[in-house]
This record gives sequence, structure tokens and C-alpha cells, in this order.
Amino acid sequence: MEENVGGLDQQLRVVVGAVLGLAALAILGGYTGSYDTPMWLSPVLGVLSLALLGTAYTCECKFNELLERNTA
Repeated sequence: MEENVGGLDQQLRVVVGAVLGLAALAILGGYTGSYDTPMWLSPVLGVLSLALLGTAYTCECKFNELLERNTA
């Protein structure tokens, strides 16, 4: 598979992935303040975070390939 993630797309994936990862950890640790956040949301956000960070690191995204989109 060739690289199809780059530039601004890669930077946004890193930022959004990091924010989702921090949100997952905050929910897991109970630091959501007065919000009643369901615990099942933590692993969902964690998986999304890992997917975004992984595709940013490898510069390869299957969804970009399926959509025939190349931002590299």
C-alpha cells in the first residue's frame, strides 16, 4: 500500500488522535467533572485515537484508498 496521508491531513490526525486519547483517559480515570459520561465511551475513544495516530504515523489509510483520495 502506498502512502496516501500527508501534510495537513497527517497533522490533524495527530492532534485529533491525541485529544481523543486524553478524553478516553479522562473518562477512564473519572475526571469528567459534572458530566455523566458512560464508561463504554472510553474504549471507543481509545480505539479511534489509536487508529488516527497509527494512520498518521504510517501515512497509510485504507479509507483514503477506498475513496481514491491522496493527501500525501
